[in-house]
Amino acid sequence: MSDFDRLLNALQETGYHQWMKSEGIPVAVGHGMEDVRDIKLAPWRRTGGLGSFVHLHGMEGITGMYVAEIPPGDTLQPEKHLYEELICILDGIGATEVWQEGKKKSLFEWGRMSLFSPPLNSWHRLINGGREPVKFLAVTNAPMVLDAYRNPEFVFNNPFVFADRFAGEEGYFNEGKKRYARGNTHVLETNFIPDILAAQVDEHEKKGAGVKLTQFQMAGNSMIAHVSNWPAARYQKAHYHGPGAVLLGLEGDGYVIMWPKDLGLEPYTSGRGEEVVELRWKEASIYCPPGGWFHQHFNTSTNPARHIALRYSGRIHPTGFQLAAKLHEDGTTTSLKKGGTMIEYDDEDPAIRRRFESELKKAGMRSAMPQVTYA
Repeated sequence: MSDFDRLLNALQETGYHQWMKSEGIPVAVGHGMEDVRDIKLAPWRRTGGLGSFVHLHGMEGITGMYVAEIPPGDTLQPEKHLYEELICILDGIGATEVWQEGKKKSLFEWGRMSLFSPPLNSWHRLINGGREPVKFLAVTNAPMVLDAYRNPEFVFNNPFVFADRFAGEEGYFNEGKKRYARGNTHVLETNFIPDILAAQVDEHEKKGAGVKLTQFQMAGNSMIAHVSNWPAARYQKAHYHGPGAVLLGLEGDGYVIMWPKDLGLEPYTSGRGEEVVELRWKEASIYCPPGGWFHQHFNTSTNPARHIALRYSGRIHPTGFQLAAKLHEDGTTTSLKKGGTMIEYDDEDPAIRRRFESELKKAGMRSAMPQVTYA
């Protein structure tokens, strides 16, 4: 039995996993899924749609995830809850109503690749406005909330209104315009992104050659999203952080490698390459690096790559456990040699670049990586 299987068995006794069982829908399990849209769904009585939970090994009880479908012309049941939730529309068009008890409803429309977050404990209802099914993915911090309280009635039927998060303001779900740099990262404060494929991202060379990245702070959450772009035939620098960050492929294709940091910086050269986990990714692929595992993203397509990370700990509302995991606020973009958690290109295992060049050669491509002299 692997360490991940042992952990999954232990997690069955937690409040979150007990609640998942009570919901009566499947749970898909793995390091990642090649296409999240292909996950088998089942009728979900509580929501009125179809759904499946997803447990990726790297979530480790920090984040949860589900995939859901709304039939053509149908709506989901209204709900509210004491956990944060980031929703990405995979297919379809529609709208969401959001309101506080006894207050006027706000409504905004969305389409494929829209991103939004129902404000904490606000009533909300998703509506399919088209003739095709709507399919969406949601990442939450429900595991931490349900593990702490172990009482679904408290979590789903709590009267407290977080007016500091949402008080029915006009224009709350308009696309935000407040963009600025903080530390090594650019931030956009917005409660709605109509199309994450078209969202502007900012230069972020510290992460790798040609990388662009912007964090999206939504609905006053501790959970955030960030979108990252990088050119064809290039890869990002390896780094590690805490558990729970779910990555969704948006454009391009390639692979990701992940290995526990106790294997060191050169897992292949040291003869432990068989312990490195490799996953292929493309549009709609998902994966989640375990906490404390180095991971590195490679683009082997002829087009720029883009992915979105749905995770904890932004620049406005950081969390202590995630700051500790990456050592400091800019840990994942700071070299190991300078007290961070990132491997510079000249410190990485030379076998990593050789493997990348070999993969490109199979596709008739050449590497666009800058030259490097290894330390």
